[in-house]
Amino acid sequence: MKILANQRGIALITALILTLISLTVVMAMFYLIGQGVQVSASEKRYRTALEASYGGADISLKDVVPLVFQGLSSTKIQAAFPGDVNLQLSSGTACLSEKLNKPTDQWSASCSQTLDPKTFPDMQFTLKADSAVAAPYKVYTKIVDTINGNSDTSGLQLEGAGVAETSAVITPQHFPYIYTLEVQAEKSTHATEQANLSVQYAY
Repeated sequence: MKILANQRGIALITALILTLISLTVVMAMFYLIGQGVQVSASEKRYRTALEASYGGADISLKDVVPLVFQGLSSTKIQAAFPGDVNLQLSSGTACLSEKLNKPTDQWSASCSQTLDPKTFPDMQFTLKADSAVAAPYKVYTKIVDTINGNSDTSGLQLEGAGVAETSAVITPQHFPYIYTLEVQAEKSTHATEQANLSVQYAY
């Protein structure tokens, strides 16, 4: 029996193993960098959509709702916003007025109560991006619940006289209407880039 003691190939095998380990480490590093870039890009897209949702809630509650309370028609309300915004009141102001002035259980059957803001939305409009080349965001909003309070929508202060009051004006304790609003903003060219909000607003 002849014993082979030649170990000249060990150095080559060791070098190949070390090269393989180094390549694995480099590949893992590139993979982690790529994943980090994807996560950062996804978070940036989500935050942009979230800001569009916040903007949609502000426009709906602070700009459109007061016009509905004033009794303006849907045509006049839509005309009050520039063409870029393209505000649309899907069911006119009839359902919107009911939702603003009556508790949920008194709404007409035609007024949608589903939680999905894209299904029969009360309002939908477009918000442009900062960049001229970026696609705008479509925003859908819907009031899904109303709790009645004692807010005076006429704009007049209650007047009268009280026994212990020296003033001729009585100011009752204020319990506002509380609305639950569902908002969804999505990129017009890529609907999966979206953000949803549930907002409670006291008027």
